[in-house]
Amino acid sequence: MVVKLRRPILVGGLGLSFSLWMLQSWQDSLVQVGEFGLLSLLAVGGGLWLLKQNRAKDGSELLDSLPVDRATVFGAIAKAEAVVNQLAQEAENHQALATLREQVANLTAELDRQEMIAAVTGGKSVGKTTLIKVLKQNLELSDTTPLQFQETQPLFVEAAENSDCAVLAEAKTSDVVLFLTNGDLTDSEFQSLQQVKAANQSTMLVFNKQDQYLPEERVCVLESLKQKVSSIVVATAASPIPIKVRKHQQDGSVQESLEVPAPDIQQLTSQLGEMVAQQGQQLVWATTMRKSLLLKAEAKNWLNGIRRDRAVPVIEQYQWIAAAAAFANPVPALDILATAAINAQMVMDLSGIYQQKFSLEQAQTVAGTMGSLMLKLGLVELSSKAIGTVLKSNAITFVAGGAVQGVSAAYLTRIAGLSLVEYFQQQEVAMNSEGGLNLDKLRQTLQNVFQQNQQIGLLQSFVKQGVGRLLPEAPEAELITAEKAV
Repeated sequence: MVVKLRRPILVGGLGLSFSLWMLQSWQDSLVQVGEFGLLSLLAVGGGLWLLKQNRAKDGSELLDSLPVDRATVFGAIAKAEAVVNQLAQEAENHQALATLREQVANLTAELDRQEMIAAVTGGKSVGKTTLIKVLKQNLELSDTTPLQFQETQPLFVEAAENSDCAVLAEAKTSDVVLFLTNGDLTDSEFQSLQQVKAANQSTMLVFNKQDQYLPEERVCVLESLKQKVSSIVVATAASPIPIKVRKHQQDGSVQESLEVPAPDIQQLTSQLGEMVAQQGQQLVWATTMRKSLLLKAEAKNWLNGIRRDRAVPVIEQYQWIAAAAAFANPVPALDILATAAINAQMVMDLSGIYQQKFSLEQAQTVAGTMGSLMLKLGLVELSSKAIGTVLKSNAITFVAGGAVQGVSAAYLTRIAGLSLVEYFQQQEVAMNSEGGLNLDKLRQTLQNVFQQNQQIGLLQSFVKQGVGRLLPEAPEAELITAEKAV
């Protein structure tokens, strides 16, 4: 491993740690912090206080309620394009670039789209195909704003190629969703409808096949639907059941026949016509906004993947530097300065990968904040006990204390690094870091990453790898014992 001793923070921290070690004879007044002094230092991180605790924007964006204007949508497209351009800058030959750029161009054209799109969705056999056919035959809309209908695959069908999520995602890219049901909502229908509404998608709940109910039953079902959802609720009968008709003939006989009533879709066509006339342009803009946010998220996921691939080796390098510094230092309290320097330098390198551009002082502060949060959340104690249990269960006794410190330092350095990666990935691409850290979000990220890395298999593997690096002469049998000890 090549240690980056040219890094200013790293050099200063390690150098000061070594100097204090050499002068320990007259430093008896140093406060001893116990066997895990190294870990306690993470609470200090160079003795600096947290930067202004302004809340930073997170990566998740919610589309504001209608109406939206053209300028707002154009700004959303520009942000999506900026992320695509950043991806091109960091990976010019990326496999997704051509498709992403094509989508950006399409979004710009969508701003002035005149044709509206209505997605017709729902479970199996609710009458989607028939309703679309009848609507196309009967719906009278403005010639300048035609309405096209797209039928989705049925919901609630168990098939790998037809997941409900994929169907709903398709529906969300339309201007309006017609959600069909044949009666009162089932729990599955209600949950799916709520997912569409959560994306601020304009939605109509269509109670189709109402003719299959008695008049008093229709009223009850319709009233129940209106109470359950905030969407527009309309009742239709796209393909009414044939009714028996008796005709009295001149000779006195009675002739019976079945006649099919005309489709009952007047309420639906009226609502659609009114929606197109009053909100047509805004609905198109809202759809373009949703597509812009989806495109931005897709490009950001690709970008985060590339950056994570670059960040993980950096984390691994610094975790083993921290392990070596803690293991080799014979004075428990003196590894504090070295660990703070190592973590601060790691923060600098990771912030560079994620275009956060932290200053030296900010990096030191972030390192200290991460350590402080680890202590407050109890992560230091939990990890130290787990690692100590593994190491003390085997025959490595002479250097067991140093090994615990070393492996624990590596483990917590890794947790800090992975947490920063997760935190950075939630931020806006190329975000201005001067706003400071979002402590609540950082705390939650730390907890999540720690829990993910506390899985027994992962911890066993990490301890074995750490012992192998710190004690290369240790018998293989002891390492196997350590791996099985958790």
